[in-house]
Amino acid sequence: MVVIISELSKYLMIILFACYTYESFSVLARKKTSEVQKKIMNRQLFFIFLIHLNANAVIFANTQDLKLMFFYLMQVTLIIAIQLIYRIFYRKASILVTNHLCMLLVISFIILTRLNEAKAVRQFYIAVAASVITLLVPFLIRHIHFLHRLPYLYAVIGVGLLALVAVMGQTSYGAKLTFTFFGVTLQPSEFIKILFVFFVASMFYHSTEFKQIVITTVIAAIHVLILVLSKDLGSALIFFITYLVMLYVATRNVGYLLAGMTSGVLASLVAYKLFSHVRVRVLAWKDPMSVIDNQGYQICQSLFAIGTGGWFGMGLYQGLPNKIPVADEDFVFSAIAEEMGGLFAICLILVCTSCYLMFLNIAMQIREYFYKLIALGLGTVYGFQVFLTIGGVIKFIPSTGVTLPIISYGGSSLLSTFILFAVIQGLYILREDEIREETGETIRKKRKEKNKE
Repeated sequence: MVVIISELSKYLMIILFACYTYESFSVLARKKTSEVQKKIMNRQLFFIFLIHLNANAVIFANTQDLKLMFFYLMQVTLIIAIQLIYRIFYRKASILVTNHLCMLLVISFIILTRLNEAKAVRQFYIAVAASVITLLVPFLIRHIHFLHRLPYLYAVIGVGLLALVAVMGQTSYGAKLTFTFFGVTLQPSEFIKILFVFFVASMFYHSTEFKQIVITTVIAAIHVLILVLSKDLGSALIFFITYLVMLYVATRNVGYLLAGMTSGVLASLVAYKLFSHVRVRVLAWKDPMSVIDNQGYQICQSLFAIGTGGWFGMGLYQGLPNKIPVADEDFVFSAIAEEMGGLFAICLILVCTSCYLMFLNIAMQIREYFYKLIALGLGTVYGFQVFLTIGGVIKFIPSTGVTLPIISYGGSSLLSTFILFAVIQGLYILREDEIREETGETIRKKRKEKNKE
């Protein structure tokens, strides 16, 4: 009976998630009125709760653990609280971005409960804390007007914390990533990505002259170099690509883009020669089956899981996702593909793409140049991290060891992504303020013209 429930539920989840994904793109159509858009986003919320309920019914059927039902109710309470915060206190915020945040959070709770109940509970408490911590971020973005004046403060904090980790950090999977502060383990690079975007945006907001570009490039290179020395090459790559994109958009100079790409290729070759774990990952990427008993074991298990799941998945608790090393962190996408199906995984990619497009849309439409660069930089950080994670687990690129934002287990990653989404909401509210001002100016001009007549 349990197997039948799991089998039927996987099809229902795919259908519901496909409907949610379709609505994510249909709501962007310009012809739709605001009322129609609200109805679409309310339907999205309905799909979120149905997917969540369906998955937890399967979880209970397989575990018979009443505590997990109480845990489910706590999750529902959190999702409702997040929705109410943005719908009541930030009425100009993007409900689509809020829905995506909740959808990704629900998928995280589902797959982590399946893989490791204790980690799922910790992820929930971190999500609650992140919701409280980021509560005022949109308000601060909207009302603090001197953020562009602090570029060197962002740089000092960023370089200082990265250097601290490089010297005193704890080694994890061959790289110095974290340090413990008052009993709390943090990965500073997750938060410094946001500070780094503010630093670059501040510098290019003031000037894009050659001297300013050289100074900015040197400081950005210091960030990347410290990460390379710490062997945190995934984060180093995210910093590098983010800077390159922001540099090109700010200057429109193809020469800078080509020079950056060339230096990136050369740096990759140097890293391949210097670091043994880079060579190991490249070997595992090129031919994982030849080293399946050692370096290629993780990627092989990932590919086996994705292949086993097929289009429709094995169903929750019907696969073997725990055979994938670090399945709840770096390879969570493989676990999702195995038990929820390839179609569900494709919808997940499309939802992440919808988030990225929303970030770029804000970057294109907001008038204030500083905030335009912020939206672009944060969108690049988010989009490129998703690409690195999913690209690594499907063997499209070598694995870089970065997490899938919001979905993977990890306190620093979850909190930093909550902050990123909250900043984006603040920028969306600023854009709405600009539209309101433009509308007001248009109305005033028309009134003046009528009075003259």
